[in-house]
Amino acid sequence: MSTRHRRTLEAVFRDPVSATIVWDDVERMLVHLGATIRERSGSRIEVTLSGLRVNFHRPHPQKEAKRYQIREVRALLTEAAITP
Repeated sequence: MSTRHRRTLEAVFRDPVSATIVWDDVERMLVHLGATIRERSGSRIEVTLSGLRVNFHRPHPQKEAKRYQIREVRALLTEAAITP
C-alpha cells in the first residue's frame, strides 16, 4: 500500500473524525483496496467492497468529506475487515 493510501486509511480511523479528509483521496484508497465504484444519478456513487454495497453522495462544492461520510466509510472498511 502506498504511503498516500496508508495515510488516508489512518485518517479515516482517527478519532475524533477529521473534517479535512479529501473525498477524492478516500475514493482512490477504496479502489486500491479492491472496491468498485459505480456512478449513480447526480453526485451519488455506489461503492462495492468485499460483497458489501454502500451508496455515498460526493461532497460539493467543497472537496473535503463530511464527518458522517468518513464514519460511513469507516463502518464499511470495518465490516470488510480492513483496518490500519
